Amino acid sequence: MALIKSISGIRGTIGGKRGENLTPTDIMELTAAFTLLLKENIKDNRKLTLVVGRDARVSGQMVNSIVCGTLQSMGVDVIDTGLSTTPTTEMAVTQYGADGGIIITASHNPMQWNALKLLNAKGEFISAAEGKHLLEIAALMDNIEYADINHIGHYKLVDNTIQHHIDKILALPLVNKEAIAKANFRVILDTINSTGALALPPLLKQLGVTDVTVLNGEANGIFSHTPEPIPENLTGIAETMRKDGHFDVGFVVDPDVDRLAILQEDGTMFGEEYTLVAVSDYILKHEKGNTVSNLSSSRALRDVSEMYGVSYNAAAVGEVNVVEKMKETNAIIGGEGNGGVIYPALHYGRDALVGIALFLSHLAAEKCKCSELRKRYPNYHISKNKIELDPKMSVPSILNAVAQHYVNETISRIDGVKIDFTKSWAHIRSSNTEPIIRIYTEAATEEESQALASEIMSFINKLN
Repeated sequence: MALIKSISGIRGTIGGKRGENLTPTDIMELTAAFTLLLKENIKDNRKLTLVVGRDARVSGQMVNSIVCGTLQSMGVDVIDTGLSTTPTTEMAVTQYGADGGIIITASHNPMQWNALKLLNAKGEFISAAEGKHLLEIAALMDNIEYADINHIGHYKLVDNTIQHHIDKILALPLVNKEAIAKANFRVILDTINSTGALALPPLLKQLGVTDVTVLNGEANGIFSHTPEPIPENLTGIAETMRKDGHFDVGFVVDPDVDRLAILQEDGTMFGEEYTLVAVSDYILKHEKGNTVSNLSSSRALRDVSEMYGVSYNAAAVGEVNVVEKMKETNAIIGGEGNGGVIYPALHYGRDALVGIALFLSHLAAEKCKCSELRKRYPNYHISKNKIELDPKMSVPSILNAVAQHYVNETISRIDGVKIDFTKSWAHIRSSNTEPIIRIYTEAATEEESQALASEIMSFINKLN
């Protein structure tokens, strides 16, 4: 069991002891500390308003009650979106002109996990500096002062935020509803028993897609398979597509609906790295502008960007880092290679809903099969491996040793160690959300990519 406090919030397994797992006390302390952080930026001492949303995890209602009650006890007015998606909750912050937001979700982690993700008044994740200060505040919670009876916060449950999100997507100039409707796509979804089941079917219906099959469509938080949308977890939808033989495309999301995986018409993976590549290709066909992804993402986005004569930049892993780099470089499309599409014309946040709308617009405009579209892009293979951390491991020492071992190659230390070889790369870093070291490698073939990963993992294991 685990509890991870980081600059992006708090994440852990439900139950157990305070400080070792995600307990009511830990939830209350971080929520109160976040309120104090936001109040530091309020000069007129007015009452704060925060938006709260959650995915469908079994623990979600319990955590939601603690979060909302704590906010009210701190004198904060609460707008509760109920069951929602991460991008929907982000957009609800600006929809209601709130001072920030809290998303209750552990994203791709299994059902025993939950977490609080923290948003600023723009509906974007708080910065690294704010996150560091938050942890400092949370460490000094003994003398906190709660609101008296005349100043406790109000609570309001709203049910219009998903439709607001969909309306904003439908209004985007590059979302081609007419072409999508005319294409008569047959679509299958795997919504992993969470809030994608509430958001994706109405989105597709309003895009003009009338033939939609939903797998794992009961939003009860009892995930029917490991929820991260990667190939080994998607055998069910893949088999359904192969047996049926008539679907045009399959879409799979994680429990909070900010990551999007795509399956081709034959049930094979389009490639999670290529969700962002394909959407970027569509955007750049219509508008020239820069692109951004993180250091662990495929070179294919760089290649597509160069094809259109625009600049590509890489950011450290983490949505907040990608967003900062996108703003810095005026990027018009960006995201992360794990299926996270960030389209600033809508908002600065990973968003599977807008990813689906833009991908279907692209597929309809090209009038081709998914597999034919995929063949148009540079073919790289990424291997994603990890090493479990134990208390004896020193991550800084490991990273320094790896960098020294490959000192004759091009090295980046922006985030862990990124090693660029002529025809491949490797990225080694500690996870923000799990007690592991991630080793991502990319090469022209799966065998070359995995061989590079094995070489690096063998080197690391010999250090301990």
